[in-house]
This record gives sequence, structure tokens and C-alpha cells, in this order.
Amino acid sequence: MNGLELSWELVTDRVMGGVSNGQIEQAVINGRPATRMTGRVSLDNNGGFIQIAADLPPPPSGAKGVALELTGNAETYNIHLRTSDITRPWQSFRQAFTAPSEWTLCHFDFGDFDAHRTAEPLRPGNIRRIGIVAIGRVFDADAAVTSVSYY
Repeated sequence: MNGLELSWELVTDRVMGGVSNGQIEQAVINGRPATRMTGRVSLDNNGGFIQIAADLPPPPSGAKGVALELTGNAETYNIHLRTSDITRPWQSFRQAFTAPSEWTLCHFDFGDFDAHRTAEPLRPGNIRRIGIVAIGRVFDADAAVTSVSYY
């Protein structure tokens, strides 16, 4: 499995007036180079998320999902996919996961993503962005990804 070359960026609820704090760093975690997101999710001021996000190329024909090699603090996070079919920042296709305490290859089938605030179906060929998101409740986030690929 070859990982995609991605350029991750940090996005927080501060873009809409929230007060959650987040950081992104390139780090070596348990011997593997990774992109790591840490921070504190706050619900104050109508906030509630921090995320790392990256643009994705469309998957190859016949791909069934996206695979991420992840580790973290055993908290619940979301994978968010965005497609060219949705236009609002609050729209996405979401799937929850628990960040494993050891590096783990996690598979996220396209059919298991839930549409959030959109009536559009998930069309895998139109995928353009992925996010790893700490969202919806107060907690300390610590999650890292070392590779992303389609399967």
C-alpha cells in the first residue's frame, strides 16, 4: 500500500468565533514520521472542533474506501470527507473512530460514511478533501496519521 503525499493544515472553530485551541506538528511518534494534531476542544462561544485537513486526489476507479495509519489517545474522532458536490463548510461525509493507542491501519469504507447537512450522496470519484476531526464535546485531542491511501 502506497501512501498519498498530503499537505496537512490545521483548521479550528476559531474561523467561526469558537475558542478551541489546536496545534499541528510533524513529529516522530513511536518510530514513525507523522502529522500530529493536539489541542483542547471547547464548546464555548458556539465552538466545538479542531481538525487537520488535506486535499486529496480522486480515488482510482473501483476503490472501496480510504485507509489511514493512525495512533492517538483512545478518544473518539471523525474522518470527514468533502466532495466537489458540496459547497458549504459545515457539509461533509462523516465516520467516527476511536484513535488507537498503537499505530493501526484503519479502513473506512465509503459506504459507511454518513452525510452531514447535505442531501447529496457520497460519490467517491468526487472526493477532494479529508479531515481528521476532534469535534462535538470538550476533550483533549491527540491524534496522529502517518499514511493515507485508497483501497
